[in-house]
Amino acid sequence: MNKDQKPEPQPQTLQLQVEIDDVTAQGAYANLALVAHSAAEFVMDFVFLQPQQPKAKVRARIISSPGHTKRFLKALTENVARYEQVFGEIKELAPGPDEKNIRLH
Repeated sequence: MNKDQKPEPQPQTLQLQVEIDDVTAQGAYANLALVAHSAAEFVMDFVFLQPQQPKAKVRARIISSPGHTKRFLKALTENVARYEQVFGEIKELAPGPDEKNIRLH
């Protein structure tokens, strides 16, 4: 670099502070996820299905852009791989009798 050239500005690092209220911090259990999409967004419903009950309850709905959904998928894939490195392979259970006969309306 000669004396007439200026150094390129370095990008600033953003430090994000995330807040969570007490109710949200407790979380919500879900044992079923339903995913739908349009050209503009993905909709993910996290559902709690009780055994032998004809109704299930949506515990949370997340609406996300396609780009963010793909980043979420990548983060989830990486985290599952790290989990399995530490704790061993996650075994996928066969659907129970209730899950085999579910039709969504």
